[in-house]
Amino acid sequence: MDLAQQALTEGRFLPIAELNRAPPDAFVRLLSPAVENAPWICERVAASRPFDGPAAVLQAIGNVIRSAPCEDQIRLLRGHPELAGREATAGTMTAASTTEQGRLGLDRLPAASLAALVEGNRTYRERFGFPYVVALRRRATLDEVFDDLNRRLGQPPDVELATALNEVIDVTRGRLTLLLGPIAIP
Repeated sequence: MDLAQQALTEGRFLPIAELNRAPPDAFVRLLSPAVENAPWICERVAASRPFDGPAAVLQAIGNVIRSAPCEDQIRLLRGHPELAGREATAGTMTAASTTEQGRLGLDRLPAASLAALVEGNRTYRERFGFPYVVALRRRATLDEVFDDLNRRLGQPPDVELATALNEVIDVTRGRLTLLLGPIAIP
């Protein structure tokens, strides 16, 4: 078990000093639990070391995401699983996504709610070309998720791309908080 998984499992934080002195491949491995299927982000963030705390790591990740070429941004979004989608059914989601979706019961939806979510996911993906991504930790109920999905379906594609990337950064904030410690909101 590596330091990141050990920190997450044992409920302790990975020391920033460990992250700062890790060789590039270890840095990517340590930070990867915070980003969804996107080690390329960690590779690019490594160049911003040393960090003085979790907020600096989040800022570096946000900078990499926002400055990435559009095709990399789309690739990042496509690396996220749909809510209660095929990855969930197949059991192939990351541990973080499984936990986040399970908190709102997305792993045990009644048939009508599941059908509505599957349809919403399909409509969203057809409209924007990537899955609906939302920071579930900020949503208290499934109704809030549906309201957000429906609202975002009405956004222009360029606005929705920016919204989706901001949601990814907020998902990352939650994961970094678990991995590195609390992050003060600027």
